[in-house]
Amino acid sequence: MGPFPLNDIVGQFGTYFIYLLIGMGFGASLEMSGFGRSTKLTAQFYLKDMTVLKVMFTGVLVAMLLVFGAAALGILDYDRIWVPHTYLWPGIVGGLMLGIGFIIGGFCPGTSLVSAATLKIDSFFFIAGILLGILLFGENLDKYVHFWNSSYMGRFTLPELFGLSVGVTVFIVIVGGVLALWGGQLIETASRKKAGLEPIWVPKWVKLGAGAMVLAAFGIMLIGQPTAADRWERMAEEKEAILANREVQIQPGELRDLYFNSQVNLVMLDVRGEADYNLFHVTGAKRTPLDELEGMAPELKAAPQGTVVILMSNDETLATEGWKTLVAESVPNVYILEGGLNRFIIRCSETPPFAPMPGGDEVLRWEFPAALGGHHPTSTLREGGVECIYTPKVKIEKAGPVGGGGCG
Repeated sequence: MGPFPLNDIVGQFGTYFIYLLIGMGFGASLEMSGFGRSTKLTAQFYLKDMTVLKVMFTGVLVAMLLVFGAAALGILDYDRIWVPHTYLWPGIVGGLMLGIGFIIGGFCPGTSLVSAATLKIDSFFFIAGILLGILLFGENLDKYVHFWNSSYMGRFTLPELFGLSVGVTVFIVIVGGVLALWGGQLIETASRKKAGLEPIWVPKWVKLGAGAMVLAAFGIMLIGQPTAADRWERMAEEKEAILANREVQIQPGELRDLYFNSQVNLVMLDVRGEADYNLFHVTGAKRTPLDELEGMAPELKAAPQGTVVILMSNDETLATEGWKTLVAESVPNVYILEGGLNRFIIRCSETPPFAPMPGGDEVLRWEFPAALGGHHPTSTLREGGVECIYTPKVKIEKAGPVGGGGCG
């Protein structure tokens, strides 16, 4: 599923060329909509011309339908799309400042560039103001950096805010957006009548398009978004080969070296039951049952760059199931402790104080005199301990595409 590796398909130059075409198309659309004229843009705030609302809302609604419709059909993996993280109060203050600047200057950053492309003089003054603002912001950042990074909420979207499914949220937003477009048309019509102007005629196809969007949203709600099991089924053939080739099963020695690597943010997840976890676990490992892993995926994807997730169980079966869940949820850098804790105990205990016990798969095959959990001498990863020789397998990948924000 997408996003699609453009660099691999068309090369870096081809990728930049595609980006250029998209940018030119977007700019041309804005210019054709009249967004290159400051008077048309500011008329929105005086309820005289609702073109900004109509164009931008329509673009947002269509994009939402395409993204979540493609995700529902398994064409696109939404979790691999970069979504700006939420800093609530800085975002509110920044939005207010942008709105005030929009009203005073007549442009937002994107539309000022569109206007500059047609050599409108006022746009160049606005762009100069943007550059000056960027300079002042950067030079004085240390004075308000704590506020700038405050109220961090991660990748926080409307489904999390309202506690609704993605499909229901899409339907509500589409219906609300269509009603807002209709309301904007009524306001514009009333304003034009008051000014003695003829109301703008709305073509029939516009009304049909609005109805089609509502129907599409209803369809997305009925289909729903794919579960982790659905996503795994689509990628199983490729990922099963990785498991079979032992590409993601790391040895205890590599786990130890990752633990002491200051460049790595190591997350160790123990997917066993509570009894085995209390009996013995690696110090620092968090007990996370398999049925809770899918819910942890957003947190893991929002983790700092350089995060590596290691799953462990008594053997490999449960950890492998957990690996499939997190990989299906697009969590990067997920690995399995090779041989599980049964092998870890053999490799990492310099003087084994254990008595072996018979057992089948995923049975802790060592006898413990007491439930010491992570306080057992063998639980602690010691720098320079046993098993220094291993084949490194961890290759840290970026958590997601680098994105940006701004105003169209």
